[in-house]
Amino acid sequence: MTEALVLGGGGVGGIAWMTGLLVGLAEAGQDVSGAGLLVGTSAGSTVAAQVGSGLSLQELYARQVDPALQAAEIMAEMDLETFAAEIGAATGSGASVPELRRKVGEVALGSRTVSEEARRAVIESRLPSHGWPERALKVVAVDAESGEPVVFERASGVPLVDAVAASCAVPGVWPPVTIGARRYVDGGVRSIANADLAAGAGRVLVVVPLGAAEPFPSEHPLERSVEELRDGGAEVVVLAPDEASVAAIGSNPLDPATRGPAAEAGRTQGRTLTLPWRGFTN
Repeated sequence: MTEALVLGGGGVGGIAWMTGLLVGLAEAGQDVSGAGLLVGTSAGSTVAAQVGSGLSLQELYARQVDPALQAAEIMAEMDLETFAAEIGAATGSGASVPELRRKVGEVALGSRTVSEEARRAVIESRLPSHGWPERALKVVAVDAESGEPVVFERASGVPLVDAVAASCAVPGVWPPVTIGARRYVDGGVRSIANADLAAGAGRVLVVVPLGAAEPFPSEHPLERSVEELRDGGAEVVVLAPDEASVAAIGSNPLDPATRGPAAEAGRTQGRTLTLPWRGFTN
């Protein structure tokens, strides 16, 4: 039976929280890091790549809480609700979902941000390994010009760092990522977790640091995707931050200062949870 770990968007605070959550689950005898399929969106693509790197969960956790091991992040502000409202107002109420994605890409392409080079260096420092893992890993991004979603995999021939950078390119905050002749923005523009990409798995754990609400109109909203997975025979569990974890992640999940508190809160939460399975062993 294929087991899938689906990791959604949530900034550096979300990366830390998800890492802590996975550690806490493992400490409670429910290690899900061995899933045969990893699906990563935005922050989740970072964690998925880290989980597939070969480092232990404890080593990954140390990279979140030990200042000497932390990635060289850049401070930024994020208010996705305001951004999504502005996109909706600019596009009009009658716009289709693909039209909205194209508008998001247009705004992203016209935004002033740090350079692609500076941002790529951040992603490089996040990833313990820059090679694709042997197991299946799907990294979601969106073409900034066409608005079409893309799923990067090992067979895509795209460097892992570039794929993760594209998936993490929050529109209006970070620069769209150039891959070949195209530029890409955050996979969360398609869906907060893109859980539908776990179709065919028998057991699916979906982790959403920012909750289940979609920041943008989506053809594959999380709630519907979960229903479809269950209709297909999968056992699905969705995990979101508890009250303490929400407070630790804070109002700006792009603030690097959230990493330590968010990781600790995630670890504490993970220790308290009971899944219907004793972990994933693929």
